[in-house]
Amino acid sequence: MNETRPIIHWFRQDLRLSDNRALSAAASAGAPVVPLYIFDDETSGHWRIGGASRWWLHNSLDALDRALRELRSRLVLRRGPALRVLQEIVKETNACAIHFPRGYEPFALNVEAELNRTFVSTDVAVKRFSGTLLFEPEQIATKAGEPFRVFTPFWRACLNATPPAKPIGKPKGLRTPAAWPRSDMLGDWKLLPMRPDWAVGLRESWRIGDLAAQKRLFEFADQAVQAYGEKRDRPDEDGTSRLSPYLHWGEISPNQVWHAILTREPDGTGGAASFLREVGWREFCAHLLFHFPDLPNKPFRTEFVRFAWRQDNDALKAWQRGRTGYPIVDAGMRQLWHTGWMHNRVRMIVASFLIKDLLIPWQEGETWFWDTLVDADLANNAAGWQWVAGSGADAAPYFRIFNPVKQGMTFDPMGDYVRQWVPELKELSAANIQAPWMASPSELAAAGVRLGETYPLPIVDHTKARARALAAFEVIKKSK
Repeated sequence: MNETRPIIHWFRQDLRLSDNRALSAAASAGAPVVPLYIFDDETSGHWRIGGASRWWLHNSLDALDRALRELRSRLVLRRGPALRVLQEIVKETNACAIHFPRGYEPFALNVEAELNRTFVSTDVAVKRFSGTLLFEPEQIATKAGEPFRVFTPFWRACLNATPPAKPIGKPKGLRTPAAWPRSDMLGDWKLLPMRPDWAVGLRESWRIGDLAAQKRLFEFADQAVQAYGEKRDRPDEDGTSRLSPYLHWGEISPNQVWHAILTREPDGTGGAASFLREVGWREFCAHLLFHFPDLPNKPFRTEFVRFAWRQDNDALKAWQRGRTGYPIVDAGMRQLWHTGWMHNRVRMIVASFLIKDLLIPWQEGETWFWDTLVDADLANNAAGWQWVAGSGADAAPYFRIFNPVKQGMTFDPMGDYVRQWVPELKELSAANIQAPWMASPSELAAAGVRLGETYPLPIVDHTKARARALAAFEVIKKSK
C-alpha cells in the first residue's frame, strides 16, 4: 500500500471513535485517513430519516467532528447517494481503500453490493467491518441452517456462540491527508427544526455523543443493572438503561455494553441476564430484517394481509397527540413527543391500544414512531410493532390485548408517571388516576378535572373494543 494515498473511513451508524474497528484499522495502516459521513436520504425510499432522528444526527455529527479535531483530524460531510459520493471522494483524494461498518437494512445491503461491484476491478480496496451487532446474522442459524423465527432459541444459540470480542480503544491519532476534500456545512443540511422549534424537550432530555453514551452506560452498569429485572417494567422509576439511541447511532458499541455489564456482573445472572436478553432482542430484530427484508412493510404472518383494519383519522390523531382518554396511553405518547423516547412497557401498551382497541393498522404506528423516536431503528421498530400486532415472528398472540387501565395500575401504581406527563390529572388519587371517568364528581371537581373539557373522555370503550378485535381476528383465523 502506498502510504501517501489515503484511506476513506465511511461513518455510517458507528458515530464513535472508541471500539471502532474499521476506523482503527485505517489508522493502524499508516496511511492518511479521510473521515467521511454521507447523508443519503434518497436510497432508503419510504424510510427516509424521521424528524427526531434528524435532530439527533445533527448533534451526533457535531460531537463526532469535535472528537476528531482533538485527534487533529476532521469530519468531511457530503450529501447524496452514497455510491456516487464515494466515487467522487475516491477520485478527489486518490484513495487506496474504503473502510466502513456493515449495515443490515435492505437499502444498506444494496449500497454495499453496488460498492463492491463498482470497485472490484480497481486498485481501491473495499473493506467491510463488523461492529454494530454482537453476532452477525449469518453466524446464528438453526440446526437446519435456517434463520431463527423464535427469540428464545435464537438467544440460546447466541449465548452458545463465540463470545463478543473485547472492545478496543480509540486511535491515538489519525494521519491527515495532504489536502482535504470539500465538505458541506452541517447547518446547510437543515436537520434541526426551525419554525416551530419542537426540539426543546429533546434538548432537555439528552446529551449526545460517544462520551455521553459511555457516561450513561457506566452509570447504569454501576447503579441500576442489578435491579433491572425488577424495575424494567416500571415507567414511574428510572430503571432502564436509555442506551437505545446511543446504540442505534453507534455512539456506543454493543460489545462495549456487553463487557461493561459482565465486568460488573461476571456470572451474567439476575439483572445482568435480564438486561442482556433485551440487547439480544435487538440482535433478533436485526436477524429478522436481514433475512426477511419485507418486515417493515408487510405482515410476517401472511394471513394478516386479510385483516379488516379501520381507517379512523380522528382516532389516529387523538392517539398521536396523547388525547385518547386513557391516561397511561396519553402519558406515553406525550413522553414520546417531548423526549423522543418512550419506556418500553409503555411502547407495548400504546401499540396494543392503537392496533387492537382502535383497529388501526400497525404500519401507522410504525410510521409515527419512525418520525418521533430518537432511537428509530428500522429492525426494532418493525419487529416490535408486528410483535404486538400478532403478525410477526415470535409474535404475541393476537388475543393478548392489553387493558390500559390494568396496565397503568400494575406498572404505575401510584400514578407518578401519569402525573408527570398528564399534569391535568395530577391531583387525582392513585385509585382513580388511571381511570378518571370512574372518579366521583366531587373528586373530579376537587382535582380541577372536567372530563370532556380539561381531559378527554375515553375515545373507545375498552371492553367493547376488545370484543371487536377478537371478532376480527377470528375472521382471518377461519380463512386460513
